[in-house]
Amino acid sequence: MRSDKKTDIKPSIMLNHKNAIYRLSQITDLPVMSVAEDICNHGIQQKKVITYLSRNFVTNLRLNNTVFIGDSKRNRYNRRLAAGATGRVSIRFKKEDYNNIYELATALGGCTPSLACALLLEASMQDPDIINDFAKRYMDEHVSEEKMKELKKVLKFINTNNPYQEELSWSYLLSHLFEEVRVGAEKIQDTVSTFVVNSWKK
Repeated sequence: MRSDKKTDIKPSIMLNHKNAIYRLSQITDLPVMSVAEDICNHGIQQKKVITYLSRNFVTNLRLNNTVFIGDSKRNRYNRRLAAGATGRVSIRFKKEDYNNIYELATALGGCTPSLACALLLEASMQDPDIINDFAKRYMDEHVSEEKMKELKKVLKFINTNNPYQEELSWSYLLSHLFEEVRVGAEKIQDTVSTFVVNSWKK
C-alpha cells in the first residue's frame, strides 16, 4: 500500500458554506477538493475553532500542546446544530490529516468522520482569519515578491486612511481582483499591477 495514499471523506455541509468553497475554488483556479482540504487542515490547528467545537466533546481531545476537555455526560453528537439545505463536497486527506479528523470524531462521541469533517469545515469557514490566511498564502504563491510588497503597502495605506470600521482583508482583495479578471484581464497577476497603479493614483 502506498504511504502517500489519501482517504476520501464526503461531508455534507450547509449550502452557503459549500457555495463559498466553490467560489474560492473559482477565484484561485484550485480544485474544490484542494480548497476544502486546505481549510480543514488549517482549521483543526486553530485553537478557537476547536474550542468552539469542544462544546460538544464527550471525550478529551489533545491537539499539539492543548487538551480540550470533554464531558462524558453529553450524548454522542449525531445531529446537525442547524437545519437547512446541505450539499456534499469531496475531500481527500493524507493519513496524518485523516487521523486528526478521526480523533475529532472520537471526541464528539464516536460520530462518523464525515460528520466531524463537516463540523470542522463549517467552523473553519466561519473564521475570517482562516479564510484571510488562505487568500494571503495563495497571493504569496502566485504573485511576484515585488508586487506583493506593493500590495502590502497599498493595503496598509488603505486601512490606515479608511474612515470606516472594517479593514480591507486579503480575502476581500483576492475576490476584488478576481472580479477584474472576469471583466477583461487574463489572470490575477495582470490585475495586481493595475490595482497597485490605480490605488496610488487615488
